[in-house]
Amino acid sequence: MDKKAAENIPIGLCGRVRDKSPDLSSDLSFEELRNRFDTSAVARREIVSNPSTHGSATRQIVSGKIFKKCKSATFQIDGATYTIEQGALTIVRRSSSRGKTESSPPTDEQLDQLDLDTEHLPAVDTPDACDKAALRLRYLLRQLNKGEIPAETLQKNLQYAAKVLEAVYIDETKPAVARQQSAPTLVFRRLADEDDELSEVQPDAVPPEVREWLASTFTRQLATAKRKSDEKPKFRSVAHAIRAGIFVDRIYRRVTSTALMQFPQDVVRVLKTLDEWSFDVFALHEAAAGMPVKYLGYELLNRYGMIHKFKVPPTILENFLSRIEEGYCRFHNPYHNNLHAADVAQTVHYMLCQTGLMNWLSDLEIFATLVAAIVHDYEHTGTTNNFHVMSGSDTALLYNDRAVLENHHISAAFRLLRDEECNILQNLSRDEFREFRTLVIDMVLATDMSFHFQQLKNMRSLLSLAEPTVDKSKAASLVLHCCDISHPAKRWDLHHRWTMSLLDEFFLQGDKERELGLPFSPLCDRNNTLVAESQIGFIDFIVEPSMGVCADMLECILGPLHSSTKNSTSTAGPESISEESSGTEPSTKFKIKKPWVACLTDNKKIWKEQAAKDAEARAKLEEETNGTSPPADE
Repeated sequence: MDKKAAENIPIGLCGRVRDKSPDLSSDLSFEELRNRFDTSAVARREIVSNPSTHGSATRQIVSGKIFKKCKSATFQIDGATYTIEQGALTIVRRSSSRGKTESSPPTDEQLDQLDLDTEHLPAVDTPDACDKAALRLRYLLRQLNKGEIPAETLQKNLQYAAKVLEAVYIDETKPAVARQQSAPTLVFRRLADEDDELSEVQPDAVPPEVREWLASTFTRQLATAKRKSDEKPKFRSVAHAIRAGIFVDRIYRRVTSTALMQFPQDVVRVLKTLDEWSFDVFALHEAAAGMPVKYLGYELLNRYGMIHKFKVPPTILENFLSRIEEGYCRFHNPYHNNLHAADVAQTVHYMLCQTGLMNWLSDLEIFATLVAAIVHDYEHTGTTNNFHVMSGSDTALLYNDRAVLENHHISAAFRLLRDEECNILQNLSRDEFREFRTLVIDMVLATDMSFHFQQLKNMRSLLSLAEPTVDKSKAASLVLHCCDISHPAKRWDLHHRWTMSLLDEFFLQGDKERELGLPFSPLCDRNNTLVAESQIGFIDFIVEPSMGVCADMLECILGPLHSSTKNSTSTAGPESISEESSGTEPSTKFKIKKPWVACLTDNKKIWKEQAAKDAEARAKLEEETNGTSPPADE
């Protein structure tokens, strides 16, 4: 072709080859497609007929064919649309009709021949590694369905797949190929619609021939450039990585579901009532053979999705809960033991689930709240902070007489988490760990009874504001504190049993105080303690006000959430009542269910009856003691 003819070859619309020959069918082979694209006489005549559409753009001869150097080009090959803009290749989402170039999943015969040995695998940053990883993940998934794979083999292959995924990470905002500073770059990008799915990204969306042709036709320096074997994988491998990532997630879910701790049938039966306010933790203790924390803690963390969300290895969680349980049983306390830990954790669960508080908290905050409930009295000595201070214990010296036990619970729990076999936080990021630790510290320190009245006062003051804003840490702290002292607000049989256990522990401390020559702490003198009266006072001045403030706080922070979903009706959900606001329009005031109100009323009534009987018995005993002298004449 002469120079004059070459100068009269424009391209219709810039970058879009307009061919009046039959449509380019995806059934054509690549060679046929290229020949038709390059040699079509009809296309040449149309190009010659519109020489003015490209201005002063330069021309370029490639492989004996004349092309116009333009800003963009768009065409379709094998069901995929390709757009080139100044050296950048854009791959538009494939149509639903799959071409012949799509890769098919490996057959069972191929998987059966797979060797899971990890000693001779290619380097994780090579292109072949993605294919190997994807094939192994498919095989592992199939074997997991059959339950026929050693744990060590599974671990090694998952580690290899994870390293491959890390190696193929590509910042898609940067050029994919940069051979020379002055050379144009070829960037592969995928434009996905909002309804796009990762499963539609196929690794063979760009056939090798197309890739080579694009490089040789639309760039200068990339025509003969070859990818080095040690170069990080690009588009094809990224697609493999996406698919491999999906498989890793599926396998992790499958592994966690198959590796979850097995629960005895009696435990499963008791846990069916886990959502009730007056949950019978004593029945759980019996069904669990004295390990309520292990099963209840595991159930809660699994139910809230914490095991999967924060990638907690099931065996590590089991180890952690077992060690926590051992710490609670270390001093053989009648009250502050593993039963109390399980009871508080279950009560926190009720507050999270049945009031809707979980919808206000993030996953990490829920995780921290549950763990704080589980460890809040870890390694409790069965004595009060005042006893430690008065006796000058090593723990009091360590923490300078301030929140002695609470500081120890936190410190000992996080010290346990440093053990690799018990570290349920091993997959948290640095920022997540710092937030988690801060939340747990705040919540456990708030269980110190010396902060009780100040805590309630601060929350009342906050709620009295016109537009109160409650800090999540303070809200969770108040919830945990109220759950810690909530046994008087439970069903009578449970509350009475807790009361007797607590008094036993107090009396044991009183015995120690007598031995050390220390004054008796309140309620610790077994010979001069009025049980019924003490419980009435505890309910009237501590528990009832605390539960009231907590309920007000929950209604305050959950009201906006409820109003946004007030159109949805649930008979089992929180109640709402309509009231007249200060204006002319009615407003809906959000109310939570308060099962503790009835329990507190009933329990206080029973204690008052018991107090009357005790007073009568004391009067009779005193009369008998003074009855040595004859009664006075009437």
